[in-house]
Amino acid sequence: METKIYRIIDANLNRFKEGIRVVEDIQRYIFDDKELSLKLKNLRHLGNLKSLKLQINCLNSRDANLDVLKKSIDLELQRKDLSSVLTANLKRSQESARVLEEIFKLIDLKLSQVFKNARYELYNLEKEILTKFLERSKIGDNPII
Repeated sequence: METKIYRIIDANLNRFKEGIRVVEDIQRYIFDDKELSLKLKNLRHLGNLKSLKLQINCLNSRDANLDVLKKSIDLELQRKDLSSVLTANLKRSQESARVLEEIFKLIDLKLSQVFKNARYELYNLEKEILTKFLERSKIGDNPII
């Protein structure tokens, strides 16, 4: 059972960081927004485990070949615009932070709180990012709507 717990942690740490990275790169390379890019980068680095034991447990539990849902469903393959890419990846990271918050309650309460705080920070960043996105699209400063 312990191996399965670390498999959940490993998968959700990856999702957490990957989702943030997509949003970070959009803010950095499309909008040249240093402030938001830096906030996202700092948040993404929370997913880098400092405990070597935890890292090893996660890596040892990883088995992507046996993941029963690794194939994408049609809905996951569709993005209609940059806003949908931002939203999907922000939600992905928020959901992963929630899973990590709950699962870490079983093994490390401090990490549980770290990911609870990260989830709320993602909620705030989502509001800031999407508000700015809408403002940019209204003034025609948005290259991809």
